[in-house]
Amino acid sequence: MTNLNILIVEGNDPKNNEFFVKAAKASCSENLKNLVLKLEPSSKVKIINPAKDNDTKTALENIKNYDGLIFTGGAMRLNDMSDEIKKHLNFASNCFKYECKILAICWGLQVCCAAAGGKVAPGKNGAHIGIATDIEINDEGKKNPIYKDKKSKFTSPAFNYDEVCEIPDGATLLSSDKVNKVMGLHFKQEKSEIWGLQYHPDYEYWQMINLSIGRKDRILQNNHFDNENDFQNHLNYIKEEEKKLDFENRTFEIRNWLNYLKVA
Repeated sequence: MTNLNILIVEGNDPKNNEFFVKAAKASCSENLKNLVLKLEPSSKVKIINPAKDNDTKTALENIKNYDGLIFTGGAMRLNDMSDEIKKHLNFASNCFKYECKILAICWGLQVCCAAAGGKVAPGKNGAHIGIATDIEINDEGKKNPIYKDKKSKFTSPAFNYDEVCEIPDGATLLSSDKVNKVMGLHFKQEKSEIWGLQYHPDYEYWQMINLSIGRKDRILQNNHFDNENDFQNHLNYIKEEEKKLDFENRTFEIRNWLNYLKVA
């Protein structure tokens, strides 16, 4: 298999999409599409939004035509349980009925875990604001194809206030950091196989900095930093980390997943 057919599931509602396009220069789904095509230029990529019933109906009717599905990040929070969030959960549950290879990133991980019987809650140890430092791959993770060639300890773009606090039955923890125990996860649900990441190999640090600046008031109001000076110091830290991170090391997980699809 050389020409992959990929379905990308947008994780944002229209209002948050506008914010992401302004700050990060692309929606979550378009950002991932651009990366997939950079890694595998011959791929065919389709984007849907679970809030649109026609999108999900058509996607499920054609689900067997896709080599893999990617559930993107997003700014919604599961505990809000809006009608739109319910549609995301319902779509994930319906996908599990088919032999899907799923990569679930950040919000996507939370949706797929919740749809598979896991639980999501506000992070007990705080939030990742633009970056996750010293993510450690455990012994199970070192054996999993998603982490092929990845350093056992690494720092990555990340942005999340919530975490998977209870993994689905039979799931295998792959990586953790000091903020979230569940940073990498692998599980099978019904007929599907899911790899979940609570960080963003699909984003660059400059995008995370812009997203952080755009959310500054909310971040400070929620006491993620003591004051604006601490917030600025944090952004400076991300800028320093940006100098150390190269494209290949940042994107190993997505490249490995795409390679897995070719041989699966």
